[in-house]
Amino acid sequence: MIRQTNIRPDIARLWSTLMRSAEIGKTPGGGLKRLALSDEDTLMRQQFIDWCEEAGCSVRIDPIGNIFAERAGTDADAKPILVGSHLDTQVRGGRFDGILGVLAGLEIVRTLNDHNLSTRHPITVVNWTNEEGARFEPPMIGSAIFTGQKSPEFAYSRLDKDGISLGEALCKTGFKGEETVSANQFDSLFELHIEQGPRLDDAKLQVGVVTGAFGVRGFVIEVFGETGHVGPTPMPARRNALVGAAHVTLAIDAIGWAHQQTGGKSTTMRIRAEPNLLGALPDYVEMTCDMRHPDEAVVIGMLDAFKAQIPELEARSRCRIVVKEGWSYGGMRFDAECVDLVRTSAKDFGYSTLELQTEAGHDAMHVADYLPTAMIFTPCEGGLSHNEAENVTLADIEPGVNVLLQAVLSRANRV
Repeated sequence: MIRQTNIRPDIARLWSTLMRSAEIGKTPGGGLKRLALSDEDTLMRQQFIDWCEEAGCSVRIDPIGNIFAERAGTDADAKPILVGSHLDTQVRGGRFDGILGVLAGLEIVRTLNDHNLSTRHPITVVNWTNEEGARFEPPMIGSAIFTGQKSPEFAYSRLDKDGISLGEALCKTGFKGEETVSANQFDSLFELHIEQGPRLDDAKLQVGVVTGAFGVRGFVIEVFGETGHVGPTPMPARRNALVGAAHVTLAIDAIGWAHQQTGGKSTTMRIRAEPNLLGALPDYVEMTCDMRHPDEAVVIGMLDAFKAQIPELEARSRCRIVVKEGWSYGGMRFDAECVDLVRTSAKDFGYSTLELQTEAGHDAMHVADYLPTAMIFTPCEGGLSHNEAENVTLADIEPGVNVLLQAVLSRANRV
């Protein structure tokens, strides 16, 4: 077998492609706003398809809008290796979150073309739909449909803040494909991603070998109070739902702090108050919250600990507090063989590495229950992500892209 370390991606070309992507949905703050199936996302998707077709790939789109661009292999019976991530962003997102993984997959195809190299297994570059969940909740819908964890009907019924359904958006953009694509058609998945945290950058390490994922519990809390005039209503008579929400927020934050030494985190991310008017006491608040920990059992215990406090929080705020079922993911290990390919590839290059779990959600976590899967992290400046100032340099990403290429080639050429 050809030593893959002798084959290097064209990092300057990849950077140029990333910068062209960064013009589609560019924000005044230098980041990106490219919500799933928005006009900007549609432009980026079409640009991605054009690039893939120019590289000789055949493109398929499934009914949830996932895009699969395949470079043929030499063995008609060998299943494709998936490589990719997502092209959608947060409302004020960065230029590299997810995008690096998709365009690095494209660069692998281009590099193999440059060297006129064939692989036994086909290589398929994937763009997952609605990974961020910034427009349609929950996040990672595309990979959930791909793996059968959610039904198409569930996905199509998700609404954005303007009442537009995901199904309507797919039809409007023309990305409701007709191809039946599912996990059992593929061999494995490799996803390159910026770390989105500071560990690699702080330690000045080049490659993150991702061994698994934190357990995550997301949930919605409803706080019910009573509206009234903010002037005449006596303080003892008030049932201000925002006060209840404040108690909830502090309680959730305290649970994260109680577990922070072992990696625990807890967050209140979003609130919606009603009637949300001057002069009126809020009678309803909806809150979206999140708890994470390296140990799945601990994160379940964190949520149980919060639920145990609800009677006290209700008594202090004079409001009714309800925890609604939400979503869960993570708490798993990536495939040992695929992870070892990443580890060995980094060693072959002589790169400094850190073995770690991902604390953020990724499509690879959904896929890992159905296909052998691995992730590779690159450093990002200050660990900053989901922010317009998110940044990497060529030097930051080159080791991860080299490792990705070698790991994918090793998997794609195995007998």
